[in-house]
Amino acid sequence: MGFCPKCGAQVADGAPFCASCGAPLGAAPAAAANPYDHTAEFDAKDISENKCVALLPYLLSAVGIIVIALLSNSSEYVKFHLHQAIKFLVVDALICLCLIVPILGWIFAPIALLVSFVLKIIVVFQIFGGKAIEPPIIRELGFLK
Repeated sequence: MGFCPKCGAQVADGAPFCASCGAPLGAAPAAAANPYDHTAEFDAKDISENKCVALLPYLLSAVGIIVIALLSNSSEYVKFHLHQAIKFLVVDALICLCLIVPILGWIFAPIALLVSFVLKIIVVFQIFGGKAIEPPIIRELGFLK
């Protein structure tokens, strides 16, 4: 005899459901997939061939974005990272606009730009690992899905 993990009632061995609360007793619930991880959407060959190109928009900022956009690479992996880099560029520009506000903007902007820089470093390491994960904070921006 076992016990229900939900209500604690005693249940018979091999029973598919708890007789008391109706909770399933089979296998443990599957771990939820990360909704921001898009790695599985891309071909492994595409990822391995285009890692260096996917780095350019992050490392060269606006220049890298323009170069990649003009080359019109057919790689979906590169396009994903191009969209993420454009989000970073927009966020960085908005942060720089905060410098107009005396004192409060002067304090906020450098801290926010440092956070943005750290997020870009994290993304660069993810690219080295062949991942396509939307960066935190930036993923919350609804444009360029």
